[in-house]
Amino acid sequence: MYNTSFVKKILLVATVVLLYSCDKDFNAIGDGLIGDDHFGLESEKYEVLAYNQEVTPIQSNGSVNYGLGIYDNAVFGSSTASFVTQVSLDTYAPTIGDAPEIVSVVLSVPYFNHVKSTDPSGNRTFVLDSIYGAANGKIKLGVYESGVQMRNSFFDGGAQFAQLYNTDMDTDTGVADYINFDKSKKPYVAPGKTEGTPLNDDSDITQNEQFFFNASEITDTTTDPTTGKETSTKVAPEMRLKLNKTFFLDKILKAPAAKLASADVFQEYFRGLYFKVERSGTSPANMALLNFATNGKITIKYKAKTAITTDPEDTKEDKTLTIKLTGASASLLKEAKDAAYASAITNPNNKTGDDRLYLKGGQGSLAVLELNGFGAKLDEIRAKNWLVNEANLVFSIDTEKMKDTYEPKRVYLYNLDDNVPILDYVSDQTSSSNPLMNKAIYSGIINVDAATKKGTTYKIRLTNHIRNMIKNATVKNVKLGLVVTGDASTIASNKLKLKNSVISEVPRASVISPLGTVLFGGTSSATIPTGKKLQLEVYYTKPN
Repeated sequence: MYNTSFVKKILLVATVVLLYSCDKDFNAIGDGLIGDDHFGLESEKYEVLAYNQEVTPIQSNGSVNYGLGIYDNAVFGSSTASFVTQVSLDTYAPTIGDAPEIVSVVLSVPYFNHVKSTDPSGNRTFVLDSIYGAANGKIKLGVYESGVQMRNSFFDGGAQFAQLYNTDMDTDTGVADYINFDKSKKPYVAPGKTEGTPLNDDSDITQNEQFFFNASEITDTTTDPTTGKETSTKVAPEMRLKLNKTFFLDKILKAPAAKLASADVFQEYFRGLYFKVERSGTSPANMALLNFATNGKITIKYKAKTAITTDPEDTKEDKTLTIKLTGASASLLKEAKDAAYASAITNPNNKTGDDRLYLKGGQGSLAVLELNGFGAKLDEIRAKNWLVNEANLVFSIDTEKMKDTYEPKRVYLYNLDDNVPILDYVSDQTSSSNPLMNKAIYSGIINVDAATKKGTTYKIRLTNHIRNMIKNATVKNVKLGLVVTGDASTIASNKLKLKNSVISEVPRASVISPLGTVLFGGTSSATIPTGKKLQLEVYYTKPN
């Protein structure tokens, strides 16, 4: 069976929910009074100790979406995201046919997009979603055969464990047996050549040296082999890379039949693809979030001798073989951190707190929160029978630092000690057509100024978390973690390569996000503007 840590987390969440359900009479008091005006309620504000925590190399497999590209951020620095994945045949033990001749090999990965307009002829103009950085950004992209056999799990001592791949596994760490996808990649060496090249070696430089995420609608044209009639099909924007035909002729179409017979054998024979990202000269760059596994594929179109015995000996038919980009996969990150940002997250003040909290996804940083001010008043609150109507943390954005950069749409507050959601997240059943807007009562959704169109605050409701501590004296006042999130529905965590005294895991939805934000902390520093200091605010009904 798999490592039991995840099961323990599920049991912990279930226990918290049970306590909440048993406590419904207490929690019901004031439920109808929650609102922004808080009429007739009395509020108390409590000091919050909040400080930065660096996220060092971390597990990066197990996600749905992965970044590809380079994102330059004026506050945080530069992030480079490469990618590696296993591949699988759409159908194993395929009938290739005799004397195959490749017509084309195309790798395709759809982009997240939406239609901006449609002209009278039906031609659509698209806008790409989940693209970060320069609008005209370019990157140097090389697609290589991977030299590492990946796997989803492994056995040790009779037990099965999940295989972890980390963000730094394309870097020379100096450890001899540590995986290095970049060092292990297998450049294609053409017959008669001595130097290898990526598989996307087309002469069109937009396929490799100056690749960009193209928002244009694609028109595919096919010709009926019998009638000669052409048919056009319009396709939404996607990555289209022409791959080396000779490589796939030798590797796939001329492979021994046994190598294509099953997934295990095939994935040992063809170990996958490594997408290496570098800067394209001095061009500005950008990064896209992509779902490689769902619709990503390599389509091999070829001709082979027909199996129909009545056809002439040399008659060939059109055939297609599809390789899917599915199996184990991982994000590979390189971070060139801004000096001020690096100093802030490597020298946190965990005694009195930091005046700025830096949240950044990927191999970035998070904030640690300790509700010590509230914890010191718990006995008094219980003795006075104060009833909690609402409790919030409002994080004010440092708008000066964030004025020229993308802002995450949401942040996520969780129980850092146990790496599970807080009760308010679990009990919030609100949903939206936009998954990022689910759990709107718990929130964490950015509030935007109508005039500037820039973020001002993030508000987290933790009413039930606070009620639970008051009602149940055995409940621990745990440390809380705050991260950016790219998916409000994902609560799983990824493990640090090397845990430290503060964190051992980070929410997976933060690892997949390239974005960051800067928030004001809870110190009494003169650098925090009036009204921007982080505090816990609790609204009570107080008996006479």
